[in-house]
Amino acid sequence: MSFGKLYGYIGNPRTTVSYAVAKSIGLDIEVVETGSGKFTDEFIALFPVKKIPGFVGADGLVLNESIAISVYFASQKEESGLLGKSKADIALILKWMSFTTMEAFPRLGSWWRPLAGREPYNKKSVDKAIEDTELYMSVYEKHLTEHTWLVGERFALADLYAAMLFSRGFEHVFGTAWRVAHPTITRWFTTVTNQSIWLDVLGAYTFIDEPIKYTPPKKEPAPKKEQPKKEAPKKKAADEEEEEFSSQSSEEYFDSTSHTAKTAAIEALGPAKLPIYAWKRQYSNEDTRPVALPWFWENYNPEEYSLWKVKYKYDDELTLTFMSANLIAGFFNRLSASTKYLFGCLVVYGENNANGIVGAFLVRGQDYVPAFDVAPDWESYDFIKLDASKPEDKEFVEDMWAWDKPLVVDGVSKEIVDGKVFK
Repeated sequence: MSFGKLYGYIGNPRTTVSYAVAKSIGLDIEVVETGSGKFTDEFIALFPVKKIPGFVGADGLVLNESIAISVYFASQKEESGLLGKSKADIALILKWMSFTTMEAFPRLGSWWRPLAGREPYNKKSVDKAIEDTELYMSVYEKHLTEHTWLVGERFALADLYAAMLFSRGFEHVFGTAWRVAHPTITRWFTTVTNQSIWLDVLGAYTFIDEPIKYTPPKKEPAPKKEQPKKEAPKKKAADEEEEEFSSQSSEEYFDSTSHTAKTAAIEALGPAKLPIYAWKRQYSNEDTRPVALPWFWENYNPEEYSLWKVKYKYDDELTLTFMSANLIAGFFNRLSASTKYLFGCLVVYGENNANGIVGAFLVRGQDYVPAFDVAPDWESYDFIKLDASKPEDKEFVEDMWAWDKPLVVDGVSKEIVDGKVFK
């Protein structure tokens, strides 16, 4: 008798781990191939946020979230040992599964996905993701140096779940050199992938030798076009390239036109000799200090652009650093209508309950208001115009755009703990 339907596809780590658990304990599960843009009306009605996996039991139970589904499956046969031997084991299993999917896996994804062409590539963001991944993987390396498994003395669901998600790293970026530097994780992962619960679904695992590397897309020469029809004039090439470079979706770009009146003053300036997307491309693809910043200063024209120090007004109200980073992310989302006119970084410095937000922006024109006025919360920030001819102002811009060393605030050195790039 069918136990239910699992929506997703084999190859998606979160779906595969649930299916592997079901198969190992003999549950009759129908896999309804879903994902990669393929969503039926039936699936959307059940799971409106369109995230996989999803499960609908024969008894009518509807579950989403991979941890809930895989734990539910494992609980159907307690003697499998997948949920450990005690309530404490269950708590520890849930701890490791949650930590993996919410903390470690997203950092790993921010490393390999841009390299594989799944997300826009930004060198600084990838470098930060590598650093973050190393920090989180060190937690597993240390724990597994002292323990064979993540929980208890035998293989459990936490091991399968974490290894399944980390397989993305071993597929793309955990080459020979990385594995040599992380022998304990590699030993554990090899052991997990040789368990029957893995082999019965995915077969033997093969490691890569070299991690994938970023390859800039080749620009195809523009084909000769027929003369455009009068009713559909072609956009200027510079505008096309800028729109292509922008991370906005077409829907976001369409919505941003409602702010045309606010940005009219910038549009009236006409096209700059240095299109801002050219600088954004340099920043994204080159090392910041040795290559990108010298290029910027060589090409920067203070008559076309201005530089601004941007400082959050209410640092005394900030609490946890991750919440401060989220505040920046929200502000940047609301600035999306000014992507064509702005570039900048805001960083979080300090520590929990004693942190601040500051950064530097490049703005088209000499007035910051038209570009920032599209965000309702722009008045929560102070704006101080910078003069690139002054060494201290130039140094501030470089430090903000590189955010690779501590800031000195009121004579005290403060570590930068997070940052966001608006481009």
